[in-house]
Amino acid sequence: PPLPLPPPPQNTISIAVEKIIETSIIMATEKSRKRRVCIIGAGPSGLAVLRAFRSEESKLKEGEAMPELVCYEKQSDWGGLWNYSWRTGLDENGEKVHGSMYRYLWSNGPKECLEFADYSFEKHFGKAIPSYPPRPVLFDYIKGRVEKCDVRKFVRFNTAVHRCDYDEKSGKFTVVAQDYGKKETIKEEFDNVVVCVGHFSTPNVPYFPGFESFKGRVLHAHDFRDAVEFKGKRVLIVGASYSAEDIGSQCYKYGAKEIICSYRTAPMPYKWPKEFKTVPLLTKVTGHTAHFKDGSSHEIDAVILCTGYLHSFPFLSDKNLRLETANRLWPLGLYRGIVWEKNPKLFYIGMQDQWYTFNMFDAQAWLARDFILGRQKIPSLDDMQKNSAEWRNKEEKADTAKKQILYQGAYVKDLMKDTNYPKFDVDKVNEVFLHWKHDKMDSIMGYRDVSYPSVLTGTPSPKHHTKWIDALDDSLECYLGAPEKENL
Repeated sequence: PPLPLPPPPQNTISIAVEKIIETSIIMATEKSRKRRVCIIGAGPSGLAVLRAFRSEESKLKEGEAMPELVCYEKQSDWGGLWNYSWRTGLDENGEKVHGSMYRYLWSNGPKECLEFADYSFEKHFGKAIPSYPPRPVLFDYIKGRVEKCDVRKFVRFNTAVHRCDYDEKSGKFTVVAQDYGKKETIKEEFDNVVVCVGHFSTPNVPYFPGFESFKGRVLHAHDFRDAVEFKGKRVLIVGASYSAEDIGSQCYKYGAKEIICSYRTAPMPYKWPKEFKTVPLLTKVTGHTAHFKDGSSHEIDAVILCTGYLHSFPFLSDKNLRLETANRLWPLGLYRGIVWEKNPKLFYIGMQDQWYTFNMFDAQAWLARDFILGRQKIPSLDDMQKNSAEWRNKEEKADTAKKQILYQGAYVKDLMKDTNYPKFDVDKVNEVFLHWKHDKMDSIMGYRDVSYPSVLTGTPSPKHHTKWIDALDDSLECYLGAPEKENL
């Protein structure tokens, strides 16, 4: 009789993933040993993960055990980008400066769209506040929730992760970090790693001929710290997205003489003040003269490159662990937008291009927690990739701002349906986003003067005491208190 045919060969990655999933299930049900979870970064994404686990401590089901949580944060305080630093280039420890935050930044989207579902602005401040807070107010809000749930003890500050590897034999990650406070190198093993470092800290810096001999200042938005520096100057903004829009507005607000906006694909579609000029892409700089693709030229004193950021994970040298993607709503390789398909013990939070932010990070963190606790089962590699392909296909059809907002809203709903994260009205948030887009088209310098009711409480937000264009003091005290004297 003929010999039986051998089984068809399996994809080696698929076999490896199946093995990882199998060991994950075994570990999730282990009672004899406490699992260890490493969280890299204590910005909004990392804090969401800490909050997700902390909120569940008193609700663990039979057979579940709270893992040991270790969060590494290279800055001296938490908050990620919202933790402002005057430093640029390298920090006090010789590490690359993480933050791209600048003085006088105000939220460029309504706070009603990012409100934590379990912690409203009203709960934190004891009253309703206007819809567009400045950075210190948002930073206070971010800190308030995690301070109340006592998670600071899990964070190791001034500790930079330099390497993270996975060992297939042991089924564990080895994380190597430098503790600058204790002046020692740490090497620890973990069952899971959650990457929460964001993707707005490694600048995309293009070159244009003449930069090397330009007599003025050339900087990326990552190093922009204070619009007052450009008072009375002619500023060239290269780029046409959110950084360009906001930094151009900041320079105008604080007295720049002229703002020239250079675009690659399409100009920003707003009704700019007369001090703004829109031109196509920069081609070169000679002396103090900038030349553009249409043959026009302008005299300039400074160049600010608002040309975006790169997803960068230098501590993940193994390409089988490292996400590589452009900034888009659905990066491939992440099941449910969070589970690394090639190794489902590894998670990424907040890696999407973002309409939604804090509340989306929360929904992702709650689901990641439930995967780690074994409450949610991780499917096969084929099923994960099929799910990701379906979401990517939908993303590619979302070719307008409205469709993209609705797409990401649907994603947030999909995350929440499988966890106990407090439900909020995503459809109402979508409506606020759409009104916000209209407000910006109506008045790019006045949209921050509009207020919306809270999606969580229904309370209308008051108007701010000072119009944004006149509000030069962005402190918490001024924002929540009386108007600035010079503006009375």
